[in-house]
Amino acid sequence: MRDVTRTEIREEIGDLVAELFAAGRAGERFVPGETPVHYAGRVFDEREIQAAVAACLDFWLTEGAHAQRFQQDLAEKLGVRETVLVNSGSSANLLAVTALTSPLLKDRCLKPGDEIITAAAGFPTTVNPILQNGLVPVFIDSFPPTYNPRAEDIAAAVGPRTRAVFLAHTLGNPIDADAVLEIVRRHDLFLIEDCCDALGSTYRGRQAGTFGILSTFSFYAAHHITLGEGGAVASSDPVLLRILRSLKDWGRDCHCGPGQNNACGRRFTGRHGNLPEGYDHKYVYSHLGYNLKATDIQAAIGVEQLKKLDRFCAARRENYRSWMERFRPLEDRFILPEATPGSDPAWFAFPLTVREGTGFTRRQVTDFLNEKLVETRNLFGGNLLRQPAYLDVRHRVAGELDGADRIMNDSFFIGTYPGIGEAQIDYTMDVFRRFLEREG
Repeated sequence: MRDVTRTEIREEIGDLVAELFAAGRAGERFVPGETPVHYAGRVFDEREIQAAVAACLDFWLTEGAHAQRFQQDLAEKLGVRETVLVNSGSSANLLAVTALTSPLLKDRCLKPGDEIITAAAGFPTTVNPILQNGLVPVFIDSFPPTYNPRAEDIAAAVGPRTRAVFLAHTLGNPIDADAVLEIVRRHDLFLIEDCCDALGSTYRGRQAGTFGILSTFSFYAAHHITLGEGGAVASSDPVLLRILRSLKDWGRDCHCGPGQNNACGRRFTGRHGNLPEGYDHKYVYSHLGYNLKATDIQAAIGVEQLKKLDRFCAARRENYRSWMERFRPLEDRFILPEATPGSDPAWFAFPLTVREGTGFTRRQVTDFLNEKLVETRNLFGGNLLRQPAYLDVRHRVAGELDGADRIMNDSFFIGTYPGIGEAQIDYTMDVFRRFLEREG
């Protein structure tokens, strides 16, 4: 009997993984009223599992070759110089804002008390890094049907200490990038795009995440692609990219990768701070950093997920069109979403806002949907200034926040992700009809 090689064993393991995946999917079908209609979820096949298993067999647990490949593939997809893989979208936001406070930016760096304009209605991790860095959020309003801030409100919010604008493309719907860029250029501001819900969305044919000096992405299980957890920061600015790599890696000055020794060629040369001359460069710290690295196993999954991004985004757009077609007759009850002019969103979800005077509340309709196994979510934190964590934070409000309150009270969303199709959409619309018949 011939000896079996390691390569043959690995191939057999990969084949068995594919068999196991197929066996687990056998007999799966959607049963109306019995199978939940999720608002989001993982969409994958045997290739992601095979990639994760192969990475486990290599047992390179921290960042390695798969992380390098994923970062390169994502940068190429976006059309930016580089992307920096991290362990979550929240960490990506933290790195992006913190990078702007780096002394390597010299007189451009943000200092405590400087202001960043952001939306009051959204997810907390867009705001938290502003506060964590001793900066001041300036809250502006957002409105249905785009759920994004208006350019005129951004312009009116600029004050003497305003240094940056940090906005999410809400639910994948791009901001009015032309108008926002005109404002940031006029006032010499930084623009950070939170694209955690917007990977694959475009504005005038250009990828979301390529307008600001920094952009952030999340690969949590609900998002356009998933690594389980994970995130990334994208930029084409070489100084900021150096800062980002340092911050995510304990603040190290050295850029040698995990397991590398003296790849930079100056490990025991140079003088840094008040350290002895020639101090080991692997232990020189130029920033107050973190350990925000992802694992190579996650990155291996991400490489396969990214190959499917275009197909995933096409499915989201098709589901959005299906929802819109079916909800048109219900426009007297719900405000339907609208894409920003010139944009083509890869919608993270389908937002709805209960119209005034309908005779029912958001909670009544979402309770009914959830009883019938149709998942919904509110538009994240609503007006964040009404959340317990933000009641006493240092901030400024520019204008009124009536739209944020409206979103907080009356808006919710259902899913567009590729795991749902016509059967789930038809069932959901039947549930909506039953609710509206009950309410009269």
